[in-house]
Amino acid sequence: MKDTIECDGRFPHIITERQDDVCRRLFFAVCFCTVLSPAAVAIEPGMPNPPARPTRVRCGLMILDVVGVNDVDETFEAEIALVASWDDPRLAFDPETEGTDQKIYQGDFQFAEIFTGWWPQLLIINQVGRGDTNAIKIEVNPDGRVTYLEQRNVLLETPMSLYDYPFDTQRLRALMVPFGNTSDEVVLEVDQRYSQATNDYVRREQGVNVAGWNLQCLDMAADETELNLGGSSSTFSRIVTTITLKRRSGQILWDILFPLLVLVSMVWSIFWLDCDSLSDRLNISFIGVLTIVAYQFVLGSFLITTATILQSLFLGSLIRHGRRELAERIDRDCRWIFPLCYVLMIAGQFTFYILF
Repeated sequence: MKDTIECDGRFPHIITERQDDVCRRLFFAVCFCTVLSPAAVAIEPGMPNPPARPTRVRCGLMILDVVGVNDVDETFEAEIALVASWDDPRLAFDPETEGTDQKIYQGDFQFAEIFTGWWPQLLIINQVGRGDTNAIKIEVNPDGRVTYLEQRNVLLETPMSLYDYPFDTQRLRALMVPFGNTSDEVVLEVDQRYSQATNDYVRREQGVNVAGWNLQCLDMAADETELNLGGSSSTFSRIVTTITLKRRSGQILWDILFPLLVLVSMVWSIFWLDCDSLSDRLNISFIGVLTIVAYQFVLGSFLITTATILQSLFLGSLIRHGRRELAERIDRDCRWIFPLCYVLMIAGQFTFYILF
């Protein structure tokens, strides 16, 4: 059967019964050319694997900004900069031939599509969610030394000790491992060049701190951790980053403790009321107790305010039994006994926080 050719004035169209066969031939021809194209063979054999056993990766971490600290959820959100470097002789090149002293791949596209070498996937195992990677860059030197730079936002879940609140200092940890590579393949080391970078940056930029907290320092240490997988354990290299934050106690003392002190002192006004005014005395004490409960703070204040209720009930019992003079003497003594006990209680708690 002859082929029929139609033309619409721009391109001829061939209509034939063998059209499906022609399309199949064209498809395979395109695939064959694609396989042999330079872009398809850009990844050299063995490049997805680490260049040595083990490959030593020097890592540094820097805090750029503290976004927030959540005491209830025990989470810490920050903007960090991550730097890693390693040697990969397979990526070495001749600067004269390439026409450059350094190959740079920056941005998501160049990193994911153009760079063909191996890199460690550094995973922070106590990170909540994926986080946002804001910038990424890889630099390759002629001798094969590779430097990896990344800026990301992380939300870390880390235990907090609130026993010394509001005079507490929190030491939060970020646990980083090379994802998919055991310690015989990749070993993480602390890059001492960046060990003091965060501390120096905090001294220069006070805006790093979040409301209510001061970033004290950042320490990094390398160790190993074991993971049990299907009955067999594997050892992974790990870097533990400790971030030290100190709570700004002055703000809490002024905003919470001082109003609470005034509230407790107002309840002591019952000691100047007549001992027969039991209803008025109890109303003042109960209002103070309910207000302190709303604060949900300081057990000592709650206990000493509750004690005023028991004191008023006891005085009422003495008066009913004809012992008014004793009741009035006790009331006068409570004017200084309660404040003294409260001051001693606060001083004792503060001393305990300082010493322990």
